[in-house]
Amino acid sequence: MEAQPSDPEKSTGSHKDIEDIVERSVAFPGDDGHHRDDKSRPTGVEMRRQMTQEEIILAAAGYEHLTKEKTTDESTKFGDVDITEHSRPIQEIEGILSTSFNWTDPAQSSGLTAAEAEERLQRDGPNALTPPRRSLLCGSSMFNIILIISGLLEYILLGIDFHNNIQNTYLGGILIAVAFLNAFIEFYQLQKSEAILASFLAMIPPSCRVLRDSTLSSIPAACLVKGDVVLLCTGDKTPADLLIFASTDLKVDNSSLTGESEPQERGANHKGFNGRPVEADNLAFNSTLVVNGEAWGVVVRTGDRTLIGQIAKLTGGETGNKSPLGVEIARFVVMVSVIALIFAVVFLVVGVTTVYKGKATQTFTFAVSILVAFVPEGLPSTVTLLLSIAAKRMAAQNVLVKDLQGVETLGIWQLTLLATDKTGTLTRNQMTVSNLWNNDKLFSAFQSNNDEQDTATFSVDAPGMNELVATAALNSRIKFDRTDIAFAQREIMGDATETGLARFAGRSLENYDAYLQEFPKVFEVPFNSMNKWALVIVNKPHDTGRLVSYIKGAPERVLAKCKTYLKNGVSVPIDDAFKESYEEAYNYMASRGHRVIGCAQYLLPEDRYPTDYPFSKKDANYPDSEYCFLGLVSLEDPPKHGVREAIGTLRLAGIKVIMVTGDHPKTAEAIARKINLMIGDTKESLSAKTGRSVREIYEDEVSAVVIHGDDIDSLEGWQWDLIFSKEEVVFARTSPQHNLKSHAQALGHIVGVTGDGVNDSPALKRADLGIAMNVSGSDVSKEAANMILLDETSPLPLKRSIQYTITHTTPEVIPQLLYVIIPIPLPLPAILILVIDLGFELLVALSFAWDKPETKDSLMRMPPRKPVNERSIMNRKRRALRRSKTLGQDTESQADTQPSRLTVLMRKLKSPFTAILSYAYLEVGVIETIGSLLAYFVVFFKNGFSPNDLRVAQKNGGYFTKHSPDFTNYKGQSLSATQQVEALHKHNPSPLYAVYLSIFFTQCFNVFAVKARFHLPFGKSIVSNKYNFMGIIAGGAFVMFIIYTPPFHSVFGGSHKLLPLYWLIPISFGCLILVWVSMRVLLARRSMERARVKDIKGLMMFPTMRTMSMRSRH
Repeated sequence: MEAQPSDPEKSTGSHKDIEDIVERSVAFPGDDGHHRDDKSRPTGVEMRRQMTQEEIILAAAGYEHLTKEKTTDESTKFGDVDITEHSRPIQEIEGILSTSFNWTDPAQSSGLTAAEAEERLQRDGPNALTPPRRSLLCGSSMFNIILIISGLLEYILLGIDFHNNIQNTYLGGILIAVAFLNAFIEFYQLQKSEAILASFLAMIPPSCRVLRDSTLSSIPAACLVKGDVVLLCTGDKTPADLLIFASTDLKVDNSSLTGESEPQERGANHKGFNGRPVEADNLAFNSTLVVNGEAWGVVVRTGDRTLIGQIAKLTGGETGNKSPLGVEIARFVVMVSVIALIFAVVFLVVGVTTVYKGKATQTFTFAVSILVAFVPEGLPSTVTLLLSIAAKRMAAQNVLVKDLQGVETLGIWQLTLLATDKTGTLTRNQMTVSNLWNNDKLFSAFQSNNDEQDTATFSVDAPGMNELVATAALNSRIKFDRTDIAFAQREIMGDATETGLARFAGRSLENYDAYLQEFPKVFEVPFNSMNKWALVIVNKPHDTGRLVSYIKGAPERVLAKCKTYLKNGVSVPIDDAFKESYEEAYNYMASRGHRVIGCAQYLLPEDRYPTDYPFSKKDANYPDSEYCFLGLVSLEDPPKHGVREAIGTLRLAGIKVIMVTGDHPKTAEAIARKINLMIGDTKESLSAKTGRSVREIYEDEVSAVVIHGDDIDSLEGWQWDLIFSKEEVVFARTSPQHNLKSHAQALGHIVGVTGDGVNDSPALKRADLGIAMNVSGSDVSKEAANMILLDETSPLPLKRSIQYTITHTTPEVIPQLLYVIIPIPLPLPAILILVIDLGFELLVALSFAWDKPETKDSLMRMPPRKPVNERSIMNRKRRALRRSKTLGQDTESQADTQPSRLTVLMRKLKSPFTAILSYAYLEVGVIETIGSLLAYFVVFFKNGFSPNDLRVAQKNGGYFTKHSPDFTNYKGQSLSATQQVEALHKHNPSPLYAVYLSIFFTQCFNVFAVKARFHLPFGKSIVSNKYNFMGIIAGGAFVMFIIYTPPFHSVFGGSHKLLPLYWLIPISFGCLILVWVSMRVLLARRSMERARVKDIKGLMMFPTMRTMSMRSRH
């Protein structure tokens, strides 16, 4: 027996809510009767037991910020763009808009007066979109601030003691230059919002036909005002949001706004439309294209208040979103900067009060060195250059990258969820004939691998097929952009269904144009929503006359006009056997989400219908019965070539792929099942298989779910948890306002979004990675995206480069600390740290851009770096719960109290080290530090100073300068001031250069160590990148040039007498790094194998076939 939620009012899974969902029917877009069994929309998810209070609190954890955003944004986001006029009777509209129009004879309308229009233009503003505010605050990151402060301190020290700080001339300039370079990159990124608005502005037509003072004239679209009467014709772009009050066969293309692949019929609705504005049949939205007919409409919204203005606001408002790489780098920058500042200040105070008391210059030099050592100056340059290289490489593969950080997000180790639009992204947004049926024979005209194995391939010579081709060719109102080129190269303008039929006919006929000229039209009745059929009479001689009537449309409407059907070229009376075969064929096509068209013909006898017969639409004087049924033709918006394999590959890589579309749920589900996006059962499909009712099926019995857009706003936290716990998810009937990405991110997902329409642009902008399609994509979606796929058909090893780059931080920082703690002479001056970060390290780090994966299969079958699973979600929710509980409450008002800034900072610092930071700072970094310090002490020992001598000399102060007193070393030798200076950085082997050279050599070994994840750091895949060796050689040449070129000694301090014998110390520690990494690989192999993504039962990895029309173009 089932347990129900304890509070039906609070749970959207209660009996009443479910019954409301089941009883509510949503019509299929452009329904011609091909989904007669559409009884209900998907039921979504429901809780089948009583939730405890702890479960309720835990389920809501992590979504609090979304609830607050929704509450604060409801009034501002939709208040100014809400359209209500579509629901009012047409008689009231004149009074509401204070205008004048005649819905019975629109040509006699008066419209606004010129004076009234000018007054409204001054009051409401032009019909244009408001540009976004520009932000000029750039370069304010912690790294930049620290770099600028450090650079200024260097010049202050230069002013205090010019002679001893001559190096600061170069050091300060480099630090400030790097900071400004980073600021410039940030400023460049901020300019994208202007391009987004420019693309929206380009969608508004420059002029339109408007009725003012009873005169029809053409005016700039920007001058339109609320209440203007506008005339729309075929080929026009709607200049504003219009309420249609009169029309003739009007169809508009809403695909870029709503995702519906077929043009939508629009017309007058004198009683008003009771529903959402986006679904209203009496509204035409700004920027939508009129593909058929003409209409008169009155302007109800202009500029920012239109639907596209709302989308522009949603897109432009998403300015704070960063890629996962940007978030991680920002977090790393804050952590490192805070630690650097704390260390610099603390040890500055310690040094001033103890060892270096009264020596301000030395202590400030130390503080700057700490800041320079902690801040990886080369990291921003390395990241930017690496991403640029990757972007250039991707451009060669027809991927245009607009946001460089998005390149790394696309890497298989980052993305965990990919949300993709259907129309134009997964599908071609091009209706294509898929199947044809005549009598009891089914044919396949589109090789999609989705038909039964015994389905015959279409041939125009097969019985009944010639007549169906004739209907597709002759009963058509399509137009061509030009007729002097081959049929396959023409752009077809017209209704999507007729375009698909015409394309099919053109493929099947030898000469399409000659065929139409041979059998000219005599009379036609265009398709309309009342009749749901289109009729044409052509001059095509036959045995009993010269005229033939062809009719196509909703199958049940066409069949109702027929008494016979065509069987092997002969008309046979319709019987029960035919009806049964018809039902079977119809259900086969409709169950696959196809649009089904019925076709019939009537060979008009010449004695009743001579060639001069006065056919007329006005009094319905045309043949309306006695037709012969020819068969069924089904059309679909087919998947793009390669989509099925791509989605299968993503799923095998552990990435959840979901579909988000404005189309009908059944259409979306049908496409999803063809392309590996949905394999398992939903409640509805399992109910159909088992005969059980939907309410008898539990959530854990199904792995797939289809969610209707109307339900999204009312979903609670536990429902979002259930939805994203499903392996396969489809969201249908969604709108741009639905922020699905934030709910997924609340569970820890790193979200990518693909799309091509204007309606996709807010989601593309919100996503961690936005991918727009070039061929089918709108300019708006391209500008909102991070990258654009130019042709719609390898991860970047950036982590390796970052891991390599920050490893040398530890051997740079620890010597600075020893300078104060022990103390010892400064082992590594700030100028040499900069040479490391911006010199050889940069060259070697860039070489990782050409790395190949260790093993392609192993990489593709590994889950994302931060996989989202039940355990990770629960941990994330518990952390969110702990955060909310630590806020505290006021004892009187019981209101939450916000945490202090110190509390927030401590939480960030408590974040555990990632694997990359652990490797760089605590493992290999420590090995490099020991190696470099050993070389430092060995060289000093060779020059006469033991480690204890260094401590004593530095603690007493005044040594290692030209005016130092003599120093007695551990041997009892007295070392003069000259000998002390030479021991540090003059004629003898320089310990400063020994540290510098040690870091270089150990980092050379680290190049191969960071690449070892699946295999030991000796395999072919590890050493196959020739650019690694080129980078090492170039870096080595740079190091040797610095060390062994005497003129540089005045800048960097050091000696050219560092013998190669001392190289053996860092080389031995480099070998130790490889041994350590080999141990890590061996220990991690078993866990790697367990982490591999398991095979998915039912996954179809065979190719998505191209249509014959596409093949014929190549």
